[in-house]
Amino acid sequence: MSRKCEHCGKTPQTGHHVSHSNIKTNRRFNPNLQSVRHQTPDGRVRRITLCTRCIRSGAVVKPLARKQA
Repeated sequence: MSRKCEHCGKTPQTGHHVSHSNIKTNRRFNPNLQSVRHQTPDGRVRRITLCTRCIRSGAVVKPLARKQA
């Protein structure tokens, strides 16, 4: 699974760990990605990977919950 939001395209960024002695080592800041069920305009339901910012902003249409029999 690639670390990329399918809606906004957010990807990992790079930076530094900075120790108490000010030694800098490389690190990655990964986006908070979640797999959610999304309903396309033609009614199909599929799973897509989104960042939490896109989920919270309502960028996708979630399908109705399934009824338990």
